[in-house]
Amino acid sequence: MNKTPAARLHLSLQADQLGAFFPLLQKGVEVEAHVGCTLDTLLSQQWGIAPEYAAERITTIFLDSRPVDSLATAVIRADSVLALSGAMPGLVGATMRRGGYYAAMREGISYRDTAANASDRIAPVRVKLFNLLLPELGAGFLQRGITLSASELALFISGRSDSFWQGCRSALLDDIPLVPPSSLRTKPFPTDSTIRLSVTFSSP
Repeated sequence: MNKTPAARLHLSLQADQLGAFFPLLQKGVEVEAHVGCTLDTLLSQQWGIAPEYAAERITTIFLDSRPVDSLATAVIRADSVLALSGAMPGLVGATMRRGGYYAAMREGISYRDTAANASDRIAPVRVKLFNLLLPELGAGFLQRGITLSASELALFISGRSDSFWQGCRSALLDDIPLVPPSSLRTKPFPTDSTIRLSVTFSSP
């Protein structure tokens, strides 16, 4: 989905509505990033995720479907798919945990790459969040902004209940207020367009 967004949509929601975005974040959302850098640079310098948090909480990482052990050597490229997770249960979870005791068991599928031929530019990266990282990091990604296709946005909007719209304090489409915010449900977008969605959350 490498297109110029056709519209900018901003939602202001009560904090208890964050969970409505979890399925979307698990499926994966497109975010804009400066690629051609290492994963630790992306997390800390671009996304503001402290190295201590990454070391303690982001224990399982997949980059382009391969488990990552070293944030300092994994290179982010245009259209990379990055999955971030906290600790997963069982032997599979222990095996996929970066730097873990069982990491050697999946050495053949672990991520290996260098910065050679990595383009240094602004480009999309698809991010997926799982388990405890959804409530801890989800709001930050939504606040910075994600890009959705018109069909992805339509599917998300159509699945929202009345309680979601009751918790929606405002909606701005290209800086123009939508009153009421629930009128977004009947707002058409061109089928081949993309929408940059940003969300802020506040206490009731």
